[in-house]
This record gives sequence, C-alpha cells and structure tokens, in this order.
Amino acid sequence: MSTQSVQVTWLDSRVTLTAAELSSTCGMSPEQLAELVEYGALAPLDESEAEPHFSGACVASLRKAARLYRDFDLDLFAVALLLGYLNRIDELERELHTLRAHLPGHAHLSAREGPQPWREPHG
Repeated sequence: MSTQSVQVTWLDSRVTLTAAELSSTCGMSPEQLAELVEYGALAPLDESEAEPHFSGACVASLRKAARLYRDFDLDLFAVALLLGYLNRIDELERELHTLRAHLPGHAHLSAREGPQPWREPHG
C-alpha cells in the first residue's frame, strides 16, 4: 500500500506568488502571464523587482480566465478583457454581500430574485 502526499496552500491576498508559481497554479505559461501584464490585466505587486511577484487574490479570476482561454480558444487580448470583467464582477458581488449583511433580517430578498409567478388569489 502506497501513501500519496499532497501539498495544499491556502491562497488569499496576503500570499505572494512568483510568475513561475502563478503560471503553474493557473495553467498558463510565463510568457502568457507576461503578455497579460503588458495588456494591464495583471499587475505585479512591485514592478521594480527583477522577478515579479503577484498577489494570491488574482488566482481565482486568472484560473477562470485560463479555463475560458483553453475551452473557447481565445486570444490573450480577449483574456485580458475577460480578467477585468471577472475582477469587477467579484468586487460587485462582495459589495452586494456586504450591503445585504447590513439589512435587517426581514428585509433580505428571497433566494429567487426577479419577477415572481402569478398566483390565483384565494378567497
């Protein structure tokens, strides 16, 4: 019986990754990441360093973008646009959750938003 070892790292905004680590984590080559940096879609923490480091906060959106890049055969400029939109959506969802948390308990919207089906009044 063999034992398999797995290393797990919890990624958040406090974790920093090198370009090589980010590349292996997200499934994109270092050259593709460099191109995304050129387009302004991905920003290193300190641009003056010889080896760029990136925040762990970019991993989730970069993984989604990399998956869409592969699945739909997108070019990297489209991926750069997509990253901007994915980051904006994440930011707006966090803001929405924060605002909903401040609402009184009875004011929360139902799980199903939008128009409700018409029901026959009884009585």
